[in-house]
Amino acid sequence: MRKGFLLLAAASVALASSLTACSDSSSDDGDSGSGSGSKPKIGVILPDSKSSPRWETADRKYLSEAFKAAGVEYDIQNAQNDKQEFQTIADQMITSGVNVLVIVNLDSGTGKAVLDKAKAQGVATIDYDRLTLGGSAQYYVSFDNVAVGKLQGEGLSKCLTDMKAKKPIIATLNGSPTDNNATLFAEGYNGVLDPKYKSGEYVKGPDQSVPDWDSAQANTIFEQMLTSQPKIGGVLAANDTLGNAAIAVLRKQNRNGHVPVTGQDAGVQGLQNILTGDQCMTVYKAVKKEADATARLAISLAKGEKGDTNATVEDPEGKRKVPSVLETPVAIYKENIQDVVDDGFVTKEELCKGKYAALCTQAGIK
Repeated sequence: MRKGFLLLAAASVALASSLTACSDSSSDDGDSGSGSGSKPKIGVILPDSKSSPRWETADRKYLSEAFKAAGVEYDIQNAQNDKQEFQTIADQMITSGVNVLVIVNLDSGTGKAVLDKAKAQGVATIDYDRLTLGGSAQYYVSFDNVAVGKLQGEGLSKCLTDMKAKKPIIATLNGSPTDNNATLFAEGYNGVLDPKYKSGEYVKGPDQSVPDWDSAQANTIFEQMLTSQPKIGGVLAANDTLGNAAIAVLRKQNRNGHVPVTGQDAGVQGLQNILTGDQCMTVYKAVKKEADATARLAISLAKGEKGDTNATVEDPEGKRKVPSVLETPVAIYKENIQDVVDDGFVTKEELCKGKYAALCTQAGIK
């Protein structure tokens, strides 16, 4: 979300467990694993289960698997978009003796308070997926988020070209204004679309952020956009949840499939929307790679070792460079949905059930 980036996932976990603050913990051989103990103990705070299904279906799963494989004690909880609960969970984890705290912040203010408290207690810290602006995390693990946005902009452009659209009006549903990633995504897709607006190839339409990545608010916002600009011809939606909200509005007017919509996360719903032709593309972020990199880094830190990184990211508010591990995103269209299935991020069984079975066959999903 802020400029200054220098460099710069298959079986589902039951979602019912995510209706309240979720906890997943493991203790090997009863060892406390505290900061002064013989074994590492790692705490992870996930943000919610509403903005994207990935946090519970993918991140929790892959992080748990990695920690179990390494034989370390861990505690993974979900703050369910509650800032007070986020801080309470952090306090409990620090008190329990975690060596390393990994967080996906709800906003930079809350994230900074938690990171600073952990630092004061001698707990190593990692920003996971979202950078905490002005924070004190020692490391950051994510994807090249400007590149994610660039793929979205290029994807929308490709779909509009395939449809032979003439001077389409583009509506933009940005992610949450409190999520630094949303600004980085926008930097990426605006870098692709702005020159097209300037040349007159596209017409810039309504452009609005969606608080908390909330689908209900996205639905209302897009309804208002379509009322003000009935001839919207393309939708840059920052993730699949927002894209699905726009598609639901377009469907009411029988315009779904006629207005290309982008997305991100490559979850079951987004991929099914691509199969039906209602969504033109999504961006796949191999969460397993991100989670595995985070687990390796956290385990190293818990053992008092230095972590390996491949990039540096600038925190413009903290005026510091954060050692980082950045993974590479991939654009997904109907032709390469199989790649996501092959990677194990979704299964053919969950993707191709019911009315989607024939569409999967047509798309060559196996």
